[in-house]
Amino acid sequence: MKIGIAFDLKPKSPAPANAPDDMYEEFDNLDTIEALAKVFRQRGHEVVSLGGGREFIEAVLKSAPDLVFNLSEGHGISRSRESRVPAVCEMLNIPYCGSDPLTLGLALDKDLARRTVEDADVMIAPGIVLQFPEQKYDGDMSEFASMLTESQLTLPVIVKPTCEGSSKGIRNKCLIKNAEDFGPTVISLWHDYKQPVLVEEFIEGHEVTVGITGNGSSAEVFGALQIVPRKPTREFVYSLEVKRDWKNQVEYASPPKLPRETLNALDNAALAAYDILGCRDFARIDFRIRDGIPYFLEANPLPGLNPDTGDICLIAQLQGVPYEALIGKILDAAIARLGL
Repeated sequence: MKIGIAFDLKPKSPAPANAPDDMYEEFDNLDTIEALAKVFRQRGHEVVSLGGGREFIEAVLKSAPDLVFNLSEGHGISRSRESRVPAVCEMLNIPYCGSDPLTLGLALDKDLARRTVEDADVMIAPGIVLQFPEQKYDGDMSEFASMLTESQLTLPVIVKPTCEGSSKGIRNKCLIKNAEDFGPTVISLWHDYKQPVLVEEFIEGHEVTVGITGNGSSAEVFGALQIVPRKPTREFVYSLEVKRDWKNQVEYASPPKLPRETLNALDNAALAAYDILGCRDFARIDFRIRDGIPYFLEANPLPGLNPDTGDICLIAQLQGVPYEALIGKILDAAIARLGL
């Protein structure tokens, strides 16, 4: 089988001066693509590189792969940017691995995703969305305090861009403990990411991410990863600063060091979210756990697959599952679903 890999590479140059420094955070390094290609070749497949954007369209038309393995996050700030590659594949009738355009668009919009999983009886934190003003905000800062009061949100809250992945925009400053910090932080996120801002009650508790593979009734929890701060704190945020310095900032536990009934509740919530969002083949679902109850944070139908840093790959490592076996499991799920 000829497998084409769709991806967006991180540019060698830094982000422009007028852009946030995490502008390219979602994009892959070449070593991730090479690691995937090695696995596919070991399994007897021919591999072609497709890239992303216009390059992808030209390459997929020229190479005519039997299957596209999609990692492409898409450039820009559109909440549909992750949907572009699968949409093109569907238009050209080319089979592809992973979730479809609707699921990718839905999951990238954190507010739409959380309201959707709530319908599956998965707990979410109370929250509101503050719409991005098309022009520079020139209102009164005191308006922001009233937004919290009117929405019945109490401090601390956490604020984040609504349509970003890889913790883009989620910095330590995004945990708001003082009302006077709320307005400036929201305005800063509006300025940097040009999109609505999600404001949620901060769930004090454990941070856990759940890896799932498979489809329909065969979907299963591959494993879960608990992110444990090296310096215990009640206000831990798995922020971009932490992720960039993860070796010094956190430890990972898989399985999580939590009671069995909590782990069962976590598995059930993750599978319910996976199902109602329409995820396919593989995904990662993030939660905070308070008093044994999992609160949905977001879904990642395009989770990172870097063998050294991807969370779902770390789950495999800690459980003694080789990277080749994990990628094979994902590929096999797609092949079985597609009947290839």
